[in-house]
Amino acid sequence: MKNIGILGAMAQEIDEVKALLTEKTVVKIANREFVVGKIGNVRCVVAFSKWGKVAATITATLMIQEFGVTDLFFIGTAGAMADGLKVGDIVISKRLVQHDLDARPIIPRFELPLLNRTYVDSDPDLTALAGRAVNNLIDKGVKNMVGEEAVKEFNLAPTLYFGDIASGDQFISSDAKRQEILSFLPDILCVEMEGAAVAQVCLEFNTPFTIIRTISDTANHNAHVDFNKFIVEVANAYSRAIVSEIVKLV
Repeated sequence: MKNIGILGAMAQEIDEVKALLTEKTVVKIANREFVVGKIGNVRCVVAFSKWGKVAATITATLMIQEFGVTDLFFIGTAGAMADGLKVGDIVISKRLVQHDLDARPIIPRFELPLLNRTYVDSDPDLTALAGRAVNNLIDKGVKNMVGEEAVKEFNLAPTLYFGDIASGDQFISSDAKRQEILSFLPDILCVEMEGAAVAQVCLEFNTPFTIIRTISDTANHNAHVDFNKFIVEVANAYSRAIVSEIVKLV
């Protein structure tokens, strides 16, 4: 029986996901709230991961160990790294890498200690499922997700991408840092602060996962989006719509 875990990178990004739950109870562990219930007929557990790799690792571990989730979806925003990505686009992970991990000369840069790998692969079935959900929503029109005013204000015309996502305990806000990361990891599409850590947890617990990220900025000083407004009016609505569609397809 499916027991889906849904983690959000920011509390505001999963408010509307929590509102979808019925028969819900709140369980508090380690200063975190896990909301348990059903979306449709599917049992779900929803939680705010908290920011950064360590915090997200704790939350993901608790979700797997304490609530026995069978599949884990992480949803949130990210900064674009690849040219051509625009605000409102959606990236679903194929692989995750920690761009700030460097244990040289003991092991190569970016390699996960004792795991003999640099990248963690998302579960292909969950990745494909998330892709179908997002494509269904794009086909129906973005204004059905966020409303016409948000579409106009943020110039939303989302495109779905699949590819590499990089994570690190840094907020990337300069073009110099963006170019530095791309010089070592040229294939990454976007950057954030939690996904690769959650991916490692899922790898070691043998739990299928995928990461879904909405582009909120271009990860450099040229981005001019009201981030807080974007989170509330766009990312939150995206999360609700995507999770609702995923549950229909499970």
